[in-house]
Amino acid sequence: MKKFSILFLAFIALLSFNACTQDDDIVFVAQPDPEGIQFSNSFQSTYVLPAGNPGSLAERFVWNEVDFDAPTTITYELQGSANETFDSYMVIGNTGSNNLGVTVGQMRELAEEAGLDNDPETEMPNTGTIYFKVRAFAGEGEGNALEEFSEPVSINVELPEAEEEEEEGVETKRNLYLVGDATEAGWNPDNNNTPMFRDPENDNVFYFTGYFAAGFFKFLEGQAWAPQYGSEDGSNLIFRETEADPDPPAIEITSEGYYSVTVDLEAMTFSFEPYDASGADTFETIGVIGTATTGTDEGWNADMDLTQSSFNPHIWYSSEMQLFDGEMKFRANDAWDVNWGGDTAFSGEATTDGPNIPVSEGTYQIWFNDLDGKYILIPVSEE
Repeated sequence: MKKFSILFLAFIALLSFNACTQDDDIVFVAQPDPEGIQFSNSFQSTYVLPAGNPGSLAERFVWNEVDFDAPTTITYELQGSANETFDSYMVIGNTGSNNLGVTVGQMRELAEEAGLDNDPETEMPNTGTIYFKVRAFAGEGEGNALEEFSEPVSINVELPEAEEEEEEGVETKRNLYLVGDATEAGWNPDNNNTPMFRDPENDNVFYFTGYFAAGFFKFLEGQAWAPQYGSEDGSNLIFRETEADPDPPAIEITSEGYYSVTVDLEAMTFSFEPYDASGADTFETIGVIGTATTGTDEGWNADMDLTQSSFNPHIWYSSEMQLFDGEMKFRANDAWDVNWGGDTAFSGEATTDGPNIPVSEGTYQIWFNDLDGKYILIPVSEE
């Protein structure tokens, strides 16, 4: 009887092993997506590509996700070309997401390959067409037989001629604003919303260190609900191009307090960390001073005071200030004991007793953060 039991158990074990072996032999065969892949965003009639902003985001290309009917990683490769045949092309980048940004510099490179230039003295045109398409392939390597391509999309571009660029004066840059009940503006996209502070070297990177209430917030590019950015995982951004597109989730602040936020619109990521502001000074006044306030040296004699935020005492702003070609600094309490300066126009990080900030004539919103010295001047005409 004992031998029979042992033999029976051995038989059951053999059957179980055979079943497991058969399960391991299951093979998934990737299949092309019958829906294919195509761009889902709308495009401008013409993209004007100034030479002075190569790092600025010209367009974010968005496409539908493909399904190869198999548990495999899908990689998307955005390609740009000077001609519709794509005999030669530029790889803009690879991503596992369904969108990728293209900079002004990348579009200009393709435009120059297409025979365009911005020199009014040459016979070469300054307007023309470049092309983009997206490739989806299984896995992360290049040796995959299964791949799909979108139909090429044509993009009309213009390289402003050199003389036109000189006449334009103040250059246009992308801005990013906070909105939501965790912020001062609340859920209003046009309520003097606090801007993020743009990196002076990379127009796609923004910073903000300041107070947030418990609640939710998002990022906006202007005083409207689109373009807009939200997140569902706390680190990757979800883009909403138009108000007709799906509304991305808001980012939650579980506890009120000071936080530092960094946004990268090219990588479509952001970080969010607590910030200790307990030892920070709070000033009675902060103003702008310098030749940029009057157009003469008289501007160094008196400040033009900024408004202190009632929500965050370390944020100071002017909704509209006329400035002249010249220089400026920020200083506290109408005295030179505490002052800040920087060496980059439009935005940057000022340091105490730093250099004078260069200014081009124009009317600006001015924002200054006394916690980290970051500043941004936003031409009023942009809004």
